[in-house]
Amino acid sequence: MSATVERNVRPDYDPELKMIADYVLDYRIESDEALDTARNCLIDTLGCGLLALRFPECTKHLGPLVEGTVVPYGARVPGTSFRLDPVKAAWDIGCIVRWLDYNDTWLAAEWGHPSDNLGAILTVTDHLSQKRVAQGEAPLTMRDVLKAMIKAHEIQGVLALENSFNRVGLDHVVLVKVASTAVAAHLMGASREQLLSALSHAWADGQSLRTYRHAPNAGSRKSWAAGDATSRGVRLANIARRGEMGIPGVLSAPQWGFYDVLFSKTNKDQAIKPEGERKFRFQREFGTYVMENILFKIAFPAEFHAQTACEAAVRLYPQVKNRLEEIERIVITTHESAIRIISKEGELANPADRDHCLQYMVAVPLIFGDLTAEHYEDDFHRQHPLIDTLRGKMEVREEPRYTQDYLAADKRSIANAVQVIFRDGSATECIEVEYPLGHRRRRDEGIPILEEKFRRNLATRFPAGRCERIFSLCRVQAQLEATPVHRFVELFVI
Repeated sequence: MSATVERNVRPDYDPELKMIADYVLDYRIESDEALDTARNCLIDTLGCGLLALRFPECTKHLGPLVEGTVVPYGARVPGTSFRLDPVKAAWDIGCIVRWLDYNDTWLAAEWGHPSDNLGAILTVTDHLSQKRVAQGEAPLTMRDVLKAMIKAHEIQGVLALENSFNRVGLDHVVLVKVASTAVAAHLMGASREQLLSALSHAWADGQSLRTYRHAPNAGSRKSWAAGDATSRGVRLANIARRGEMGIPGVLSAPQWGFYDVLFSKTNKDQAIKPEGERKFRFQREFGTYVMENILFKIAFPAEFHAQTACEAAVRLYPQVKNRLEEIERIVITTHESAIRIISKEGELANPADRDHCLQYMVAVPLIFGDLTAEHYEDDFHRQHPLIDTLRGKMEVREEPRYTQDYLAADKRSIANAVQVIFRDGSATECIEVEYPLGHRRRRDEGIPILEEKFRRNLATRFPAGRCERIFSLCRVQAQLEATPVHRFVELFVI
């Protein structure tokens, strides 16, 4: 081949895209555990969204782009009166779900929150269900929603197991966009070719940088980034359904593909990865593993790597509440991912900065015995300078066993330990918590508390009668699965 001529042979679709498309189109979900967990994930995700509506910084983002817009069969945003086109409705739902950092979590080589995909799933199914009924056809049911949630969780989570996007400086919402694109296209009735096209455009997009999650730029974009991603998934699915051609070699194309452009360097030393290490690695085939092992944020609205540290601090509260002024130092023993993401010192500029600071999330429960969303707000922080005083006395250490068990497929722990040492040389016991309340190993303990969390969140938005009606429906698996989507969403409309 001449140096001045490029050989133009259009490739077949990258095998990674085919794997995702074939899973979405062909995989039959038969796991009762996955469906039951998806039901709990649904109620928790919606509850987190309802709670976020108490915060004006969140609600300012909601509603139509053009005031007064009327959308036939528009998708509804739970907890509001908005009826929007599915692209904007997905943005709004994704925004409220993620705003308080309180929905489910997946931790591996990459991190993320697979329930962010509910923005795409619920809006597409609500819109299509209404449209079908108007045309005399059968509506989609909540079983369709749960199955789509399982598949979106699986796509995002399995890609995250062995592939670290954060290490090349990219944000995990790229996986929300890819998963939302896949399931939204399928729900819209995409053919295999259309689904492959949609997926290729999701990877071809410029991807979000992680800079808004880290010091010194941590800010509120991290609270709406998932809404933006899930909304984009709906848009790309719609474009592909209209017959837009795909980009078959979007991942593997030399020089111009995703692997060479965005997955070839580490963000630590900018060393170039060997070509063979740029491709995605898959630890397992797609199934129902991720939903079955998902982590619920039950106890605290806190970045998940700090959940067990917060629990340890709450357990230490009785031992330290009357000796706060006597504290000499506080030792937090943790795992490598927590150190890389949320261990920080210096001034914290905003609520988003505080809920991604390990030291802040330990200091608050040591002082107050609890950690809530309100504890991150500016006014609260200003009124309690002792929080920053305690932060200044903290030492963060890595425990290699915690780091190892964090990545172990049979454990997937998120361990932290906290100990307080006083000026007189005395110390509290060292409280170690390896598995958070929302872990699969603590399901029996956690689900009743998850249900109470949902009840509380419902009560922030609806009268008691409607809360009970929603809760009663959501507790019965078969009853929920049989409910038409548009009827279910109606229960959440103001």
